[in-house]
Amino acid sequence: MSAKRERAARRRGCGRDVRAPSLLLQRRVLLYLLTPMKPFTHMDDQGRVAMVDTSTKDASVRRAVASGRVLMSQETVAALRAHRTPKGDPIETARIAGIMAAKRTAELIPLCHPLPLTHVDVQASIEEDGVTLTAEVSTKAQTGVEMEALTAVSVAALTVYDMCKALEKGMTITAIRLERKEGGKSGDYQRQGQRQGQRQG
Repeated sequence: MSAKRERAARRRGCGRDVRAPSLLLQRRVLLYLLTPMKPFTHMDDQGRVAMVDTSTKDASVRRAVASGRVLMSQETVAALRAHRTPKGDPIETARIAGIMAAKRTAELIPLCHPLPLTHVDVQASIEEDGVTLTAEVSTKAQTGVEMEALTAVSVAALTVYDMCKALEKGMTITAIRLERKEGGKSGDYQRQGQRQGQRQG
């Protein structure tokens, strides 16, 4: 737009400096490019994936809680409550599977450190629309146990599915998430809000 036409548009009360948004965008892009980025902790100086060296960190007490759900039909829930599942007790089997999985997290997730776990507990409760699972993991180490808790609850949920799939193939594993963590440089975390993953009508 020429300067003459731009002035005429302003006089009509319907014009503005159309260059302003473009200049603002350019400034934002320039600021982004000039701002130093934090180094990726899981990459070496050649850009290759690498495990973080935690040897300089002090060991401290770490704790994490994760949860998940297995949604199923009312018929499958009734079979669970009545202990009529073909492969035995899904709840107790899932608990043991989750505990075992937490201890082997480093074998499943490539960049996780093997940790000396001091406590693992997996709980499962039967509800109207399925099974709710909770895993709590503790350690005294240089890094946290969020992945151990998430792995425990994930494998526990898979075990519930495996134990009940003869009754229902359409079960849904959902809402696997970290509920809280304690300890470490990043501080404590507590999830806010209501649980997701309700079965639809």
